[in-house]
Amino acid sequence: MASYTVRVAALCGGSIPRRIGDARPAPAVPQRDTPDMSSANLDLGRSIYADWERGDWSSADWADPEIEYRYVGGPDPSSGTGLAGMWKATRAWPHAWDGWHHDATEHRELDDDRVLVSAQGFGRGKTSGLELGALSTPMANGFEIRDGKVTQLISYWDRDLAFADLGLSPEGDPPA
Repeated sequence: MASYTVRVAALCGGSIPRRIGDARPAPAVPQRDTPDMSSANLDLGRSIYADWERGDWSSADWADPEIEYRYVGGPDPSSGTGLAGMWKATRAWPHAWDGWHHDATEHRELDDDRVLVSAQGFGRGKTSGLELGALSTPMANGFEIRDGKVTQLISYWDRDLAFADLGLSPEGDPPA
């Protein structure tokens, strides 16, 4: 795995971020999981977030080599295909912040292939000094999973946009 990570970093023209920041406030929102439901896909979503919550962005073992990535909304919407595309689209973001991290607030299994994780981001802008947690709305990441690998990752700057795109309500039921 180490040589694989080095190859991905070389393709991206730099290193893959690891453990960004040390200061971590407690999550602003209580944890919530899909009730009475656990599957390999939901467990994969949880394990990805467990690394991300610790600030460890170094592993892509969970990703299909041809992963499709989209970052929807926010200051730098982008997309990519493949591991190198995904790292190029995301590698600068954690480095723009002191103490950047995000904490999962809910894990939802949408169907046999899709998991949605809601989260709250925290950090202080290195240039602006702006505290992200005080201003941001909850965010979400949608994972499409096939054969134990994420084939599509859609990161939403605004969780409500993810819910609208997926026809969900914040409580988990389809809108009335």
